[in-house]
Amino acid sequence: MKQLFFFGMVSASLLVTSCASKTGVSAGEAQTMRSDVMKLKGQWDISNVDYNKEFSVKPFDEGVGISCFVGSSWTFIPNNYTGTYTIHGSSACPERTQNITFSVDKMGVVSIKKVGEGEKAKRVGSGYKLMLENATATTFTLVQSVNADGKPMDIRYNFIRTK
Repeated sequence: MKQLFFFGMVSASLLVTSCASKTGVSAGEAQTMRSDVMKLKGQWDISNVDYNKEFSVKPFDEGVGISCFVGSSWTFIPNNYTGTYTIHGSSACPERTQNITFSVDKMGVVSIKKVGEGEKAKRVGSGYKLMLENATATTFTLVQSVNADGKPMDIRYNFIRTK
């Protein structure tokens, strides 16, 4: 029985190592990536957005101003890398819920794809890349770099956990 257990542990170890080496990610990096992804698990609200207010920003091709995203609710489900965000309706902001898929790479880049109803995520060719910063159990920030009049500008979406 001990030999079977030992053989199983060695096999699992080799599987993790071989899978990680095929993707160019070490087992330690894979564990760190998984840890970062798991920090996002749950329900979050955008508490505020920091950016250069001289510019008009319409995030994520929603056709609404950035103020509509303050207070929006986001859900991240790491076991299948899916989620949603909901813009809560008001006079200036139409209510909208958008399905998404996401991933986090070893450099902390969060890739988000908007997925339409009945659409397969693998068929979605475009998306958004944001940097994950300061992830804790209750807060994190996503930073999106955009071009503003030919110069780089960062938009910081600050999230707080709601559940």
